[in-house]
Amino acid sequence: METILVLVHTEADGALAKPAREALAAGSTLAEALGGASLAVGLVGAEVQGAADSIASCGAARFLGVAGPEFDQSRYATDALAAEALCRRAGATLIIAPGTSRWSRALPGAAHRLGGRADTHVAEIAVVDQTPSVTRWYYRQRIEATTRRAQRPWMILLDPGSGAAWEGEAGAAAVEPVSVVPPGGDVRTTVIGIQAPPADAQTIRPDAELLFVAGAGWTKVQADGKAHPAEAADLILDFLRKTQASLGGSKSLVDLSGEGQAVLPFMTHLNQVGQTGSTPRHPKGLTACCHGEEPHTVGWRFINERRAINLDPNCGWARGKADVLYVANAFEVMAKVNALLAERGTKA
Repeated sequence: METILVLVHTEADGALAKPAREALAAGSTLAEALGGASLAVGLVGAEVQGAADSIASCGAARFLGVAGPEFDQSRYATDALAAEALCRRAGATLIIAPGTSRWSRALPGAAHRLGGRADTHVAEIAVVDQTPSVTRWYYRQRIEATTRRAQRPWMILLDPGSGAAWEGEAGAAAVEPVSVVPPGGDVRTTVIGIQAPPADAQTIRPDAELLFVAGAGWTKVQADGKAHPAEAADLILDFLRKTQASLGGSKSLVDLSGEGQAVLPFMTHLNQVGQTGSTPRHPKGLTACCHGEEPHTVGWRFINERRAINLDPNCGWARGKADVLYVANAFEVMAKVNALLAERGTKA
């Protein structure tokens, strides 16, 4: 019989973020599908009681917690120690955790200490013939693979956005404290502050309803024989401010900076979608001035509704890669859209 441990960490405010609740939903569903499996939740943070209370009705048989100021910030040494202690106390055979940067850095090492295995970037967890299996993508999201493991414990890091987040009533959870005292030499990293861009300068918003992807066409010579990168930047940023959409870029656009060409000043490789970039999971997507090349559209695999703006009616987006294609000038379309948004004062 499997013992499932959902391993989560608290945020700066002591609450659980959406990826943690997604992992909890996956763990709860897996426990039901296996039948007879026990479910436990392990929490790590400066203070974990409030977070445990917020998920008290999730159906877990046990709540385990490692708490203290040394576990407030992300640090490999202390996070790996906490995860190892929680797994040993729970006697876990299957550990499900959100694939956050914090856990992705620490849990593979914890799995090695426990003599187990770890799989990262998991997109789905299923049960086939009463055996758990995981699904993930390889080769730039072109190959889907399903994996089963006999090795236990098995740590599974679920990619954020892969499933629905757990929702339920708060209550009073009885948290079993797990004592972990890091050796003095293990607490060498100190976080003295956080540097972040202003809210209106943020362009990557994983939880946004809409993903807007810009292509290299924004920086090319237009019908008047001139390039208008400054105008393109203003149109795109204005749209992002009004809609709070997330910004993506094709590889051809983000690579322009290395070719000495005019670029959008706010576009970096972190915005890249497809090929060697990200595979986002937004409900809707709108792309403009993109050719619709295969690597880029593969990156849109999990976008539910895909629309594109391009002057070429025979572009890649017209060949079955977009639900709707607008054959029009992106500059003119986005200027009109921004004007309508300003008039209505509402989001797209």
